[in-house]
Amino acid sequence: MMVSGGYPEDYEKGKTIHGLNGISDSIVFHAGTSGDGPTVVSNGGRVLAVTSYGKNLDQALERSYRSIGQISFDKAYFRRDIGFDVR
Repeated sequence: MMVSGGYPEDYEKGKTIHGLNGISDSIVFHAGTSGDGPTVVSNGGRVLAVTSYGKNLDQALERSYRSIGQISFDKAYFRRDIGFDVR
């Protein structure tokens, strides 16, 4: 889950999201986004959920984190400890 900086407290909206069109190994679910023509901007605290498949959990997590690395918006944040509790 990519979130806006400051979430769950105060956070800013309207940050342009870059890199979405280059994602091919993951499914990107829009949670707190809105569109302004061809531009996608943040519109909430929880902005994007990046989900991936793999032969195993480690491969799926690696793909998700690689995809997250290709997506950017001002003050974006994501946790690196999510997904490990299902082992």
